[in-house]
Amino acid sequence: MAEATTHEAAEVQQRSTGTYIYGLVPADVEVSEDVLGVGDPPGEVRLVRHGEIAALVSEVPLDGRLGTPDDLVAHERLLDATAAEVPVLPLRFGAVMTTPDGVVEELLAPHHDDFLAALNELEGRVEYVVKARYVERAVLSEILAENPEIARLREEIRTQPEELTRQERIDLGQLVEQAIAAKRQADTEALTEDLAALGVLTVERPPSHEHDAAQVAVLIETDRADELEEVVDEFAARSEGRITMRLLGPHAPYDFVATPGEETER
Repeated sequence: MAEATTHEAAEVQQRSTGTYIYGLVPADVEVSEDVLGVGDPPGEVRLVRHGEIAALVSEVPLDGRLGTPDDLVAHERLLDATAAEVPVLPLRFGAVMTTPDGVVEELLAPHHDDFLAALNELEGRVEYVVKARYVERAVLSEILAENPEIARLREEIRTQPEELTRQERIDLGQLVEQAIAAKRQADTEALTEDLAALGVLTVERPPSHEHDAAQVAVLIETDRADELEEVVDEFAARSEGRITMRLLGPHAPYDFVATPGEETER
């Protein structure tokens, strides 16, 4: 009787929880017992292995709410920490399957060889992101100096009431936006060219802010971070006063892999 009750309880538990998947790693990886994942309270992370690959997973309640900022941070923190140690194929935030067996049957087994090849390609490499942002006053001064039409329109409406110059202000904003986009394209190309000299893979990201000058993801060997930092510092020195630079990482290679059914996106 007790055995049957335990079995029934296990079935209920299985139906009420799902298996959250963070990413894929080589099967010989070990996970520390204190590694925690998404959820409240955070789930304990473990491995579901198949052949030479494994999925990093944790249990989540199927009736729970995922998608909080804390969950996203936990997802990325786990993958970034993993990437600093071993190759990892990150999955997009929110990937849940019903059971660990489903992870094997629907994900690991059908794509085993492709995933293994991708992990081998990523061995010893991590992603960094180079972010460049215009200094607002400096880029506006450049635009006014280089575009007489924009300077003239700005001067015309400077002292006019806003309600009388609404359309002109809209036109001015569009012209400035176009000018920044042209500068962004040129500066992104220049930065990408500098990075390409390292012999690394790069992916241009779309801007996330109106004053972004460039966002470029870089896949580079873990022991060459100093070389990457030197290139970024040199670009920053040439752009001093008009662009500020940030180098973020190491990260999991979000911009350089795609699992089945997903685009290479972050």
